[in-house]
Amino acid sequence: MSLLEVKSLSTFFGPREAPIRAADGVSLEVPEATTVALVGESGSGKSVTALSLARLVPEPPGYYAGGQILFDGRDVLKMRPAELRALRGREIAYVFQDPANALNPVYTVGKQIEECIRAHGGDAIGGPEELMRLVGMPDPNRRLRAYPHELSGGMKQRAAMAIALACRPRLLIADEPTTALDVTVQAQLLERIRELQQELGMAVLLITHNLGLVAGLAARVYIMYAGRVVESGSVDAVLRSCAHPYTAALLSAVPRLSRDAGRPIKLDGIGGVVPHPARLPAGCKFSPRCPCAEDVCRREEPVDETITDATTSGVERRLRCHFPLSVEEGQLEHA
Repeated sequence: MSLLEVKSLSTFFGPREAPIRAADGVSLEVPEATTVALVGESGSGKSVTALSLARLVPEPPGYYAGGQILFDGRDVLKMRPAELRALRGREIAYVFQDPANALNPVYTVGKQIEECIRAHGGDAIGGPEELMRLVGMPDPNRRLRAYPHELSGGMKQRAAMAIALACRPRLLIADEPTTALDVTVQAQLLERIRELQQELGMAVLLITHNLGLVAGLAARVYIMYAGRVVESGSVDAVLRSCAHPYTAALLSAVPRLSRDAGRPIKLDGIGGVVPHPARLPAGCKFSPRCPCAEDVCRREEPVDETITDATTSGVERRLRCHFPLSVEEGQLEHA
């Protein structure tokens, strides 16, 4: 059994007679000590899905319209308030997208780490200074006395990670952890997440829009669009031979170096925008932007089904598409 198993989760907002379907029938699994990626553009429903896992979506305006969130066999949607308090921060921890807003501006970083340890108690990794060293914070003793506004973006993200790791969580949810960071700091932070996972034996759910980051970090990937998972499978299978046009479009948008020095490479974009969850098109939600769409795509929503691709040694994966396609291998070779 997986550490986390989400079954047909639906998280809606607004009136029940005309709901805004932010996450609609999402199913995914995160095994113990494994990194799983949830990928999609802004507005795809990734963050709402991530917040739902510990029931952090405010009710109202949000509500859970159906499904199950099984963490170690326990349904999070049926937990009482005391159980949720014990779950959040201690068993499931978050590194949020914007550390500037996640950190309290009126307390030092050290005080915020101490508060987390006191709130959850139990098996803390160590004191604040040890945690800062663990996440690779330079001059950790000095940074503990600093306020968030005195830290750089990379340091704020490391401080947020130290708070998240304080009580040895079994699942770390990293929501766009490299947003607004330069590429050098991104690489350092992602490498530290990989090392910490191995050291602590925790599972990681990586939320991102960048498939280039997924290639070297995750074992399994879920591609999300308009509140639905449209393709999922092992990273190797999905990135080497994707079957959904949306996945192919995301792959084409990944910057990569040219094999021939001085030869320019065209960076492809995806025309249009992710539809607003209150104004979803009929049929396949990607059909207005899809170059492969036909009439049936605009009329009927494709069902979620299992496919087996001979080009990836018969590996099974899930797909939601009327007309699956195949992509040449090696697209991310120079990403």
